Amino acid sequence: MEKLPISLIIIAHNEALNLSRCLDSIAPWISEIVAVINDCTDETATILQSYNAKVIEHAWMGMTEQKNIALSHATQPWVINLDADEEVSPRLAECIRDFITNQKQHQALGAYFPRKTWFLGRWIRHGDWYPDYTLRLFYRAASKFAGGKDHDSVTVDGTTLKLSGDLFHYSFPNLNFLLRKIISFSDHYLDRQLAKKKRFSTLGTIFRALWRFVRSYLLRLGFLDGFPGLFVAVQQAFATFYRHSRLYEHEKRSIKPQPEASDYAKK
Repeated sequence: MEKLPISLIIIAHNEALNLSRCLDSIAPWISEIVAVINDCTDETATILQSYNAKVIEHAWMGMTEQKNIALSHATQPWVINLDADEEVSPRLAECIRDFITNQKQHQALGAYFPRKTWFLGRWIRHGDWYPDYTLRLFYRAASKFAGGKDHDSVTVDGTTLKLSGDLFHYSFPNLNFLLRKIISFSDHYLDRQLAKKKRFSTLGTIFRALWRFVRSYLLRLGFLDGFPGLFVAVQQAFATFYRHSRLYEHEKRSIKPQPEASDYAKK
């Protein structure tokens, strides 16, 4: 198979269980793999080296910084950015090849992939989790990573297209893992809200949580995904309610407990 002029960039920390699936889906038809890893105690580095990847060990500096480090080591004109828990479907691989081959006709400098998540024993095809378009293919000279420590985004100085093949996502091996993600993301959300000097709103918190459920389960047809679709909608509502409640918790953190009048002994 002819190799495309693409560098895969990936950042990883203890991803030995996921890496082979990810790399098998893309390594045969791209020209380069660049990986930035940090503090790995499993076989992550060994697996990457078996695919002839360029491996850079670098202390964790946040999602955006790690991705920019990987990007700085890429040499091919085009870049694909993947997470270790993702897999390029055969259909998406075809779409990527067509995009690169016909680039002179469409002249786009980036492409969004629809991402489909495996969750609770089925593919989620509706609700807030699908199609979850994410910009993952871009022209290196016209692109850079922006965002914060918890989440990265790519800016492309040019037009972009949406491809039709799915990027498979195996992000939540169990419900406890999902709950830990919600808690972790709420920390970063609180930091951003405080930086913007936002204040807690009870009505705003209730409305946003209800809206997320209605949008995911009804408007975006999450009910067609059975119980997993219901769980996704409830999870979206809970995650929204929880992260906004963190702002309330922060505002009340200095209040000391005081006995109420009924707590005193009657004379």
